[in-house]
Amino acid sequence: MVLWGLVLGTLLVAMVGCLWLLGLFRQRRPQEPPLDKGFIPWLGHAMAFRKNMFEFLKYMQAKHGDVFTVQLGGQYFTFVMDPLSFGSILKDAQRKLDFVKYAEKLVLKVFGYHSMQGDHRMIHSASTKYLMGDGLEDLNKTMLDSLSLVILGPTGQSLDAGCWREDGLFHFCYNVLFKAGYLSLFGCTKNQEQDLLQAEELFVQFRKFDLLFPRFVYSLLGPREWLEVARLQRLFHRMLSVNHHLEKNGISNWISYMLQCLREQGTAPAMQDKFNFMMLWASQGNTGPNSFWALLFLLKHPEAMRAVREEAAQVLGEAKLKARQSFGVEISALHHTPVLDSVMEETLRLGTAPTLLRVVHSDHTLKMASGQEYLLRSGDIVALFPYLSVHMDPDIHPEPTAFKYDRFLNPNGSRKVDFYKSGKKIRHYTMPWGSGVSICPGRFLALSEMKLFVLLMVTYFDLELVDPDTPVPPVDPRRWGFGTTQPSREVRFRYRLRPAQ
Repeated sequence: MVLWGLVLGTLLVAMVGCLWLLGLFRQRRPQEPPLDKGFIPWLGHAMAFRKNMFEFLKYMQAKHGDVFTVQLGGQYFTFVMDPLSFGSILKDAQRKLDFVKYAEKLVLKVFGYHSMQGDHRMIHSASTKYLMGDGLEDLNKTMLDSLSLVILGPTGQSLDAGCWREDGLFHFCYNVLFKAGYLSLFGCTKNQEQDLLQAEELFVQFRKFDLLFPRFVYSLLGPREWLEVARLQRLFHRMLSVNHHLEKNGISNWISYMLQCLREQGTAPAMQDKFNFMMLWASQGNTGPNSFWALLFLLKHPEAMRAVREEAAQVLGEAKLKARQSFGVEISALHHTPVLDSVMEETLRLGTAPTLLRVVHSDHTLKMASGQEYLLRSGDIVALFPYLSVHMDPDIHPEPTAFKYDRFLNPNGSRKVDFYKSGKKIRHYTMPWGSGVSICPGRFLALSEMKLFVLLMVTYFDLELVDPDTPVPPVDPRRWGFGTTQPSREVRFRYRLRPAQ
């Protein structure tokens, strides 16, 4: 009897432990946000969240208000939906909310890269030095040459003026910007044709990884898909190996500086290869999709296209192809395009939907703008989803689902930066790049690349939709929360090179 009692007691303790791990015993404490665990132990609301994050959070906000905690796959997330209350989270003067640890786990899983202490500061330092100011100007010039190479070909003869070509707009934008960005950052050999072939093969494999990426992060892949992800990771590590750098010229100072820092820290070459993969993804995973949305909005709004082309004609002067081999654009023109700047900011408002996450290190009191206070538990994750709480807020942006190319322009043509919510001026009126410690360090390069690409396309090409009445496709719901959104279907378009002046 004593033995059976011990066995039953052990089983009871084990069952209680399992139930605790599954989250069944968690209850809302005084001053904590509303708690919604869902009906499925451990999973909670994970399936609904992963199916369509935007619709799920919209429903939860309507149900619970601007602050609520939900269970997602055994982890508790507290979503804060009031942008007037973002400041204390993003500044985190008490250092109780951490971004770096979560990011380190993610990059290890996705890219196989083991982060070292100081990596976050090193990347931001390199980006400040080489992706701003004179460093950015130099890289923009390289990017212009790379765009010329990708679009016009090594001899400048790949496109015949006046001859229409047809393609998928999303594929075209993603393909061109990926290849040009890759060549600009990771360098070229003396054989340009071979470089283009390698960049094309890299893009094909990158898209395979890109399509699996959302479910990979959520660990929802099937057995064959897990094998495919592992194959792709090995392929990228091999193709981006630092052993190939001796064969290339023009590797960007940004990449070279960071790899030098890793070498000085004693990072193994194999781990540097994985770092290169991470940097390729960070630099090229969003510019193509964002440029797709920008060109599509311009094609769907002729008044916006006219305004951008008129501005381009003023700042660029007479558009010419230099010996049919490169585009004649003064990089300094990128600083004098307020209309295009507004178009890009509006595109980013409509097309980017990142999630900002902070891990709660120790029990923390969150003070809202209203004065109300909420207790946050150690180990939980605080999450912001600015697309819903800021970009789509009609109080901040009237008619939030509409594309308005001049939304970010004042009547005098200067940049508009004054936006309000509930009568109060709001600091974070768009957040496409994140904010605080998790702000994208390469945002200035990404914006310059996209602006340069759009300028080239509207200046040197005639563009039209195959079906002018085709609607703007809805967002692929699997992409919510992963930076730039992607369309649920392709949009066919035609383009032709204008005759040389």
